[in-house]
Amino acid sequence: MRKAIDLAEVAAVKGEVPVGALVVRDDDILGEGFNQVISACDPSAHAEIVALRAAARCVGNYRLPGTTLYVTIEPCAMCAGAIVHARIERLVFGAREPRSGAVCSACNLLEEGRFNHRVTWQEGIFAGEAASLLLNFFRMRR
Repeated sequence: MRKAIDLAEVAAVKGEVPVGALVVRDDDILGEGFNQVISACDPSAHAEIVALRAAARCVGNYRLPGTTLYVTIEPCAMCAGAIVHARIERLVFGAREPRSGAVCSACNLLEEGRFNHRVTWQEGIFAGEAASLLLNFFRMRR
């Protein structure tokens, strides 16, 4: 999660919302990313999506079984869907996102019984630091 925080800090320096993510299997980083929505002019360029794309290219498959996705902030609905489709085994995130978090805050998409894949998840790792990055970023922009 320390690496995800570092990636979030890179996003903030670039003027992007500070979220960082990485996909790991057996202690090997397969893909990493930070928010690039503004710089890429791409509404789907969330940190999680960037990391999932990089990991899929690394292994040569869009499915990523046996992997853990670490992300600083609770994923949104788009990212939660991509996590399920990529067959991520485990999600670990720092802080909750009360407005649009789709894991346990605004809704619980990973608990949706109609999906054909289950993702285990854990929250709270570096939560204070992840939340502070977001709060400070938006304070400076206002």
